[in-house]
Amino acid sequence: MSKKKKHFSLLLTTLLTLSLALSACGGNNAKNTNTGGETASGTNTAATSETKPSEDPVELIWYTIGAPQKDLNKVVDEINKYTLDKINATLDVKMIDFGDYTQKMQVMVASGEPMDILFTCSWAFDYVQNARKGAFLQLDDLLKNQGKGIVDAIDPAFLEGSKVDGHNYAIPANKELPAQEVFRFNKELLDKYKLDLTSVKTMADLEPLLKTIKDNEPEITPYAMVKDFMPIMPFDYIIEKMPMAVYMDTKDYKVVNILETPEIKEALKTVRKFYQAGYISPEVATTSSVDDLYKAGKWFTDRAATQPMADNLWSASYGYPVVSTPASQPYIYNWSVMGSMQAISANSEHPEKAMEFLNLLNTDPVLRNMIDSGIEGVHYEKISDNMIKNLPDAKNYDMPTFSLGNIMINYLNEGDPENKWEEFKKFNDSGINAPLLGFNFDTSNITNEIAAVQNVKEEFWAPLMTGSVDPEEYLAKANEKFKAAGLDKIIAEAQTQLDAWKAANNK
Repeated sequence: MSKKKKHFSLLLTTLLTLSLALSACGGNNAKNTNTGGETASGTNTAATSETKPSEDPVELIWYTIGAPQKDLNKVVDEINKYTLDKINATLDVKMIDFGDYTQKMQVMVASGEPMDILFTCSWAFDYVQNARKGAFLQLDDLLKNQGKGIVDAIDPAFLEGSKVDGHNYAIPANKELPAQEVFRFNKELLDKYKLDLTSVKTMADLEPLLKTIKDNEPEITPYAMVKDFMPIMPFDYIIEKMPMAVYMDTKDYKVVNILETPEIKEALKTVRKFYQAGYISPEVATTSSVDDLYKAGKWFTDRAATQPMADNLWSASYGYPVVSTPASQPYIYNWSVMGSMQAISANSEHPEKAMEFLNLLNTDPVLRNMIDSGIEGVHYEKISDNMIKNLPDAKNYDMPTFSLGNIMINYLNEGDPENKWEEFKKFNDSGINAPLLGFNFDTSNITNEIAAVQNVKEEFWAPLMTGSVDPEEYLAKANEKFKAAGLDKIIAEAQTQLDAWKAANNK
């Protein structure tokens, strides 16, 4: 790990947020024609994982998420020397930035753009929906043959929890299992004004700290926020960032319209207050990234998804100290289990070779660290057998670590404790199952309503959730439009499916 880790947050934060904003993750991917001996249902007709000397090298086209990096091609050239020797394959890596990933992948899948491996998840290029649409290859047989190392290497909860209708369609990254939000802070500003974090438990608790920064630091954005922001509320969502959910402490599993709850009204009142006070950028409703603020240190606080030793990761990435305090409990959601995955296109011409690569990615530390951290002596230097330090050129290769496979075979960052990965396992064990864990909503009966509700969301969500408009006026307008688009019908369908799932699983 290294600079690269920076996006993991917001990502999942921001991202998480970003993503989340996308109707329960919408995305797709596919490729031209399948000539690789694998059917669309995942039946392996050429189940040999050994590379024959006479085989021609295979080039695998890999679409993954993240801002395209200046040194990507340079690093891929080195990666290809390694993978050519190991599995007789090379990579053509294509990166698409976070905010554009879902839309661009949907277009490319629809047009039959060639691809073999592609990033998917619960918040970008929706895993469940696209698996059901047939965009991804069923991987059950490939896992038994070319993917045996994956099964041994990653937490079984990831493979079990990411099944769709009983089958695996993507390989989850072996990373933090629960999702826990934190408030992050630029420690230099905390120290400068002797601000205390111990009282910060909710967003409203931030107000006196934000006021201090606003009053004394005109060049600093007090709360770094993006358009996909959503306040933390006590809900487990049927579809992420869509207005239907159950309460986290539900006993009856009743699906509610969150726009009609007192919790949303109170949360939006706080965000609106922050916006009017100038703690949030006036352009927040159209801002998809605040990376410039992070790079320049021109921010005071934000919210992010955490993991063990995350503060050290963020500090290493930004080049100045970052600290955090919990904003939520560590819950295990469907979207956290499915928060980072690599699928094989249903139309891949080389499905067995694609799985060979994914197996290597998740089991081989040399390959995993090269893809994550770049070239030794160029982007980083080793300060021990398993610890690295970024070099100045690391800024030219800053990959989102969370998206690239098994993070638990990564090198440690300078300053990480030797037991870092043991702490990850403890964190995973601490996770609290969210009420909808294991429930996958089938939207096939309400596709028109989902599309219509998504259109309404595009109009109202960002302005409302970021405080850019008055919730007293716009919340009612948004709710009226959501209902006209078919929200009540979606909720009714969700309730029917949830009741059946609840009964079948003795909830």
